[in-house]
Amino acid sequence: MLTYNFKYELKLLLRSRWIQLLSVILLVLFGFSAFNGRQKVEKRQSDITAAHSEMRENDAMMLILLDSVEHGLEVSVPYWTVPSSPMALGNYYPRVAAMEPQPLAFVSTGQADLFTHYIKPTATGDDNALNFTEMTSPVQLLFGSFDLAFVIIYLLPLLIIAFSYNVLSAEKESGSIRLLAAQPITIQKWVMQKLGLRFFWMAILVMVTLTLAFLLIGINIIAQATSFLGFLALVLVYMLFWFTLAFLVNLQAGSSAKNAVALLGLWVVFVLFVPSVLNQLGNTIYPMPSRTLMINEMRNLKAEVAKKQDEILDNFLRDHPEYALNDTSQSRGFYHRYMASQKLIKEELSPVVQKYEEQLQKQQDWVGRFKWISPAIIAQESLNQIAGTSTKDYADFRKQVIAFAETWREHLTPFLYNNRDFSQKDYPNLPKFEYAPMDSNKWAALPWLVFISMGLLGLGFFGSTIWQKSSVLSDY
Repeated sequence: MLTYNFKYELKLLLRSRWIQLLSVILLVLFGFSAFNGRQKVEKRQSDITAAHSEMRENDAMMLILLDSVEHGLEVSVPYWTVPSSPMALGNYYPRVAAMEPQPLAFVSTGQADLFTHYIKPTATGDDNALNFTEMTSPVQLLFGSFDLAFVIIYLLPLLIIAFSYNVLSAEKESGSIRLLAAQPITIQKWVMQKLGLRFFWMAILVMVTLTLAFLLIGINIIAQATSFLGFLALVLVYMLFWFTLAFLVNLQAGSSAKNAVALLGLWVVFVLFVPSVLNQLGNTIYPMPSRTLMINEMRNLKAEVAKKQDEILDNFLRDHPEYALNDTSQSRGFYHRYMASQKLIKEELSPVVQKYEEQLQKQQDWVGRFKWISPAIIAQESLNQIAGTSTKDYADFRKQVIAFAETWREHLTPFLYNNRDFSQKDYPNLPKFEYAPMDSNKWAALPWLVFISMGLLGLGFFGSTIWQKSSVLSDY
């Protein structure tokens, strides 16, 4: 019976031109979305490259100025920007802290349209004032990005619904259900075979068109074999969920119109409704503290600290005797007092900032705790992790940048408090930022999606006995 169904289903799909039509649609969708995602990644990469080029040009000018100063020559730049001063160097010649895109970053835009990919921390900069967001179009934020993740999460289920909503109802409406009832096979197995064959052919089409899309935009899938195969596995398991959902709906044996409405309703629930509800509940249960109050608190604290900078500097030098040995009252300048006060401000603001981070983490944990309700959330998070554009990736990047900003300041602080000029020989020792991608389990969603799909399949088999009392079989 399986062999007969296989041959019959293939002929049916070819004659109805479903396979040909799906091939064209999938190739167009995957090809355009992959190309669009690739362009966004290239734009990000070009921005990072331009930032590094600008830094190298500034460094070349810095070395020329240092050479002139060391030879006693006059320089035609404002005195406060001469790089022999450690604070001038730290503020006007910063390093670039960039988040290089991952090999499959084009798969999912994720948080990339909200957060910047490079920062230039300065010596007197405030960690809390570092701008990790960038100006984005509100229209684009409303509609999102047309990337592979969007096609897979939102559009692919709609194609599956159109491909599988009337497997059994079409037999009922054409009058051939009596012939099926006479065959030595249960309706459950027959529907499962039909949908299984359709899943097989659609999986072949998806794998082929995705491979072509990757090759067309110049991705070396051999070099990225592990990530590419994992990506394909995630897509296939997500497809399996929607086919098992179609299996459940088809067993109800309603009309084709009712099946289509039911599946579209489930698509709205799992893809749109559940993610929105979880997000809104997270914001309601764990509201973020007022940003205005936090800014006012920062300003008040900085104003209070500014009034007693001399006392703060004395305490700082008392805690750092290696700097106090070279300190005189005449050598104390603005930056000596400012750098000492910044450490105090950072310590005082730590509880306020930590409260923000804790609330944000609670919101993320809330969504993570209930994400299994919607396979769309599970698949989206996994695609973001594969692309390296998830919320956790950017949070990790932020932590690395803040740590590097502290390293940058600590490297220049001894020059400041020891009243030592920065010279050409010190240039090779400047700290450099190297982004280390977060090590996360990108394939944790696969077992979850398989488990949910198998649960739906089992529900279809074991629950169909009850459903059959009101199903099509009771009419024949």
